[in-house]
Amino acid sequence: MSTQQPATKRLAARLPFFFGWVIIAIGFVTVALGITARTAFSLMFPPIVDEFGWDRGLAAGAFSFGFLVSAAISPVVGRLMDRRGPRFVIEIGVAITAAGLLGATLIATPWQLYLTLGLLVGTGANFMGYSVHSQFLPNWFVRRRALAIGIAFSGVGAGGILILPWLQAIILQEGWRNACWVLGVVMILVLAPINLLVGKSPENLGLLPDGEQVPAGGTRRKPVNVVDVEWAAVEWTVARAVRTARFWWIVVSFFCGGYIWYAVQVHQTKYLVEIGFAPMEAAWSLGIVAMASIPGQIALGALSDRIGREIVWALSCAGFAICYVALLLLAVAPSQPLLWLMVLSQGLLGYAFTAIMGPVVAEIFEGPHFGSVFSMLMVSLIFGGALGPLVTGLLYDWTGNYRIAFAIGVALSVVCAVALWLASPRKVRVVVGSL
Repeated sequence: MSTQQPATKRLAARLPFFFGWVIIAIGFVTVALGITARTAFSLMFPPIVDEFGWDRGLAAGAFSFGFLVSAAISPVVGRLMDRRGPRFVIEIGVAITAAGLLGATLIATPWQLYLTLGLLVGTGANFMGYSVHSQFLPNWFVRRRALAIGIAFSGVGAGGILILPWLQAIILQEGWRNACWVLGVVMILVLAPINLLVGKSPENLGLLPDGEQVPAGGTRRKPVNVVDVEWAAVEWTVARAVRTARFWWIVVSFFCGGYIWYAVQVHQTKYLVEIGFAPMEAAWSLGIVAMASIPGQIALGALSDRIGREIVWALSCAGFAICYVALLLLAVAPSQPLLWLMVLSQGLLGYAFTAIMGPVVAEIFEGPHFGSVFSMLMVSLIFGGALGPLVTGLLYDWTGNYRIAFAIGVALSVVCAVALWLASPRKVRVVVGSL
């Protein structure tokens, strides 16, 4: 008995570590399928435009419409997260997204495109994507917060590697409707069962983050990384947060981040085909972006745990700026080296900010209302993600090329980096790894 008791205590002390990584594994699979379902619009976009002869601005507007509605309902999602937890929210997302994909097989008019691949898939992904996971995963880890989130979000990369080329093959052989049908069924069969295991925080199980043991007396250790004690002592509600400059600098940064991210994601495949690359090669390029995002999110997320969020955020913005410059150059001189530069800068650097956005907000507005505050901030990112593809498509329809649209992407990449630096999460809480 005496030899078993210490082992039992050691196991109990590691329970939050174990459960935390189980939830990360579930998050990995969930975002792999959920976010890829929304990303797949880039693959559906060319055959839909070709089949129906719709203008690109009109067709791309379906993606933007879904994002705009997602922005409008984000505060509701945040309140649901605070009150009901991630299990309830994610299961709603699975049902809505699957309904959109299955319903898309019946598309014949633009409003049906907007309803299915736009509204249902766009909003459904919001219920199980970056926003929702960024609201509860930080509860499970403090010391390795961005690393843990980076691992979970690298599921998007895995989804890009495994799912996007597979979907493109289905599109080429059997049509885009069959691709929608297959993906919808897979989501129901895989995501609905595994997300029944998701929990909001280790405290709900009487545990602490990072595999730490509950200290004597059951009181939680005081944080050691607080710089601005007065700021950290405030119980940040949405009403209090919106009256601060930090909130609005994050709004600007998140808006620009969403714009530059989704503008290139939606239009990249069609653009590459137009300048001379084969459809399968263009699809693989999108998949390689996702593949490159796996080491990027994990490594840069871990790096931000040690050197701070602002520096790594700036590196991510630089990745998107390089991506847009490479796209501009590809129109003049298409080549494999430029294609690889565009792909790797976008994946290795650009996607890294998804691992950091949750920790950034948590370190500034941590507290019982974090979900509501984060969801309000995500409105700006989603709104930017909605406008990016729409404005890019409209500029193409207006000018006949992507030059102005991609130049705007470069400029907004710079604004994105500067705005987060001005929000200064490091002046509220430094990353624990730097202590």
